[in-house]
Amino acid sequence: MNIFIEHTGEFAALLTAVFWTITSLSFETASHKIGTIAVNILRLVIGLIFLSIYAFIRRGLIFPSDASSYNWIWLTLSGLVGFVFGDLFLFKSYIIIGSRFSMLIMTLVPPITAFFSFLLIGERLTLSHGLGMTLTFTGISMAIFGRSGNSEKLSLKLAPRGILYALGGAVGQALGLVLSKIGLKDYDPFAATQIRIIAGIFGYIALVTILARWGNVSRAIHNKDGMALTTLGAFFGPFLGVSFSLIAVKYTEAGVASTIMALVPVFIILPAVIIYKEKVTLAEMTGAFVSVGGVALFFM
Repeated sequence: MNIFIEHTGEFAALLTAVFWTITSLSFETASHKIGTIAVNILRLVIGLIFLSIYAFIRRGLIFPSDASSYNWIWLTLSGLVGFVFGDLFLFKSYIIIGSRFSMLIMTLVPPITAFFSFLLIGERLTLSHGLGMTLTFTGISMAIFGRSGNSEKLSLKLAPRGILYALGGAVGQALGLVLSKIGLKDYDPFAATQIRIIAGIFGYIALVTILARWGNVSRAIHNKDGMALTTLGAFFGPFLGVSFSLIAVKYTEAGVASTIMALVPVFIILPAVIIYKEKVTLAEMTGAFVSVGGVALFFM
């Protein structure tokens, strides 16, 4: 039992990676049915509904009215940077350089997170943490490039704009996580997620209005399959996943939490085999073992 208490943040980060694996599968399919912009704003609205119901049952408050102005300022900034800036740039990079190369660049999120956490809140990683981080995203990279059934070829001729978008997505996610830790303090992680999502919703309202995409959102609402998948993704993403990510950064270093949460490409191997009947390559298996070995160092 002591190991769960001593490593609450690390276990919360592991659960976050599991939740985000389910979310990524759900949103990938939903995006093909109703479009990425619609999925992005609807996932936040549905996630806010789940969070509000949970908050009312657990805290007796539908709205996070007990949050301080300090909480609101930092968590709002975190929501805009992470949900709007980070996710928007990431989805743009998918279109230009493909998801595999984008995911590879996103393995930079943990060191970028560690850099921002050191710069903004003075967090320092131990040598063991640094080794664990290196092993983990080395394994993740191997798993990404070892995926079977992927027609993309390794090339140095990637569009610079796509690389910049992916880097922007990595910076957005990393900075958003650190800003969350700053704004969280001793506040409830689920209520803090409400604040982040509210900020994200207003950000996407502005974006959808500027891009004149409300027609797409309206059509998406009437797509039963798309909405079912978006709802499933919202439950495990904005509701459980994001909330547990805040629990993770509350109880451990942001760089460590970010590294463990980046395991999604490794965790997604099993459902890819079961659901999509993909074959597991040697590189994937090796990458999975290497990344798990890296994560194990965080629990020592």
